[in-house]
Amino acid sequence: MSLKIGIVGLPNVGKSTLFKALTREQVNIANFPFATIDPNVGIVKVPDERIQKLAEMSKSKKIIPVAIEFVDIAGLVKGAHEGAGLGNQFLARIREVDVIVEVVRAFEDSNIIHVEGNVSPQRDMETIQLELAMADLQTVNKHLLKNEKDLKIGVKKAQEEKMVLEKIKNILEACDLASKANLSDSELEIIKDLHLLTLKPFIFVFNVSAQEALRTQVRITKIKGGLELDLKFEVEISEMEELEANEFKSESRLDDLIKTAYELLGLITYFTTGEDETRGWTIKAGYTAPQAGAAIHTDFEEKFIKAEVINWQKLLECGSWAKAREKGILRVEGKEYVAQDGDVIEFKI
Repeated sequence: MSLKIGIVGLPNVGKSTLFKALTREQVNIANFPFATIDPNVGIVKVPDERIQKLAEMSKSKKIIPVAIEFVDIAGLVKGAHEGAGLGNQFLARIREVDVIVEVVRAFEDSNIIHVEGNVSPQRDMETIQLELAMADLQTVNKHLLKNEKDLKIGVKKAQEEKMVLEKIKNILEACDLASKANLSDSELEIIKDLHLLTLKPFIFVFNVSAQEALRTQVRITKIKGGLELDLKFEVEISEMEELEANEFKSESRLDDLIKTAYELLGLITYFTTGEDETRGWTIKAGYTAPQAGAAIHTDFEEKFIKAEVINWQKLLECGSWAKAREKGILRVEGKEYVAQDGDVIEFKI
């Protein structure tokens, strides 16, 4: 499955800086609002030592790591849901992503403009939350009008849909996130096609400076899913040659951002390995072996017979797939087996 992460925030908070640090791509970073007009899109290979070690063992010709698509979306401003700034066209872009990363400015620099005139992480978070909630409220109200027509002509489940929409509307009118409605799985299924922004998982990235006293303020405003990153430092590492960058790898926190996204979405990685290629596959935690196989091809789920499975570390200890089989360490699993993070799997169909 593919994973798409949208980077949002007010103008001049460090969104494009984060994007550049993650993707190592040249993007327009400028000291004025809306430097990003069209969204920058980049693919980031997920760092994973396991895939490298498996490839070395198998002497693989090709390595295909798990990848994440990052989208740097233009800065939102107060009134964006009504078209202020670059408005709704960019809110629409956010609907396409799986996770929203909100970059929050938490550093002082008189040379970098703040659209509100001064730095206040809490206020900025509330501004973005309000804009997203109001955009969702517009979407819900639009669907309630359609729902009225469906009720009149007796469309199946129209009454059920109305109840869910009204439940969300009450939350949004209070300027809160739709996720606070605590919808059941069946209710979420009813409104999944709305792609509501405030139902998506959020990660807050507080853009700090190594010398900043505002770190204290950041900790006060920080909530679950929040990370403090010195984005100026991160982009400097991304611009270094590989050998030099490796010296600072332990000080970078970009990997923490990717890991947090995986945890929020409940994702895990399993591997396939051989002479042709070693590859990582992203699936939802809790997937059975046939469901995991579908990440490769639908035939692997539909025509599944069994799977040979081994933990990646145990496979490395054996030195090869053949030796693992000889030692009886390979497990033969059926349709009920639940794939685990770090499994190496060979499917039989």
